[in-house]
Amino acid sequence: MAARKQRNELDAAERNAMPERAFAFPRLRKEPLNDASHVRNAIARFDQVRDASDDERAEAFRRIKRAAKRFGVEMTERNWRELGKPSRTMKSSDKPRTPTKAVRNMPRAERSRDDLYAEAKQRNIKGRSAMTKADLLHALEGR
Repeated sequence: MAARKQRNELDAAERNAMPERAFAFPRLRKEPLNDASHVRNAIARFDQVRDASDDERAEAFRRIKRAAKRFGVEMTERNWRELGKPSRTMKSSDKPRTPTKAVRNMPRAERSRDDLYAEAKQRNIKGRSAMTKADLLHALEGR
């Protein structure tokens, strides 16, 4: 039990005892917002919640924002649609990655390899999948 508390896990009894207002999606009793770890989880899994209307998603987003502020979790999204709509066929890891405005304004040398790869893909640079970060930097600078 002590190990579960350190990992911020809720058992069924604890979850069932929580009031509806403690969840991002109260009607569905999905995504508890009782600590920072659960708030980060709710943000990450927002687009995985099924059977929620757009109004419920908007309200869930407001609840998550309030909880994030209360627990000191940084949240850059300003609208629930920025978290993505649910998709039955596409996992979040399969979604195409495009550099955000903040990443595009960052010097290339400070970007991650994944960000550089996404830019190389947009520019249709051949052989990019086998390139290291240094290779990607060189190829992008040459264009």
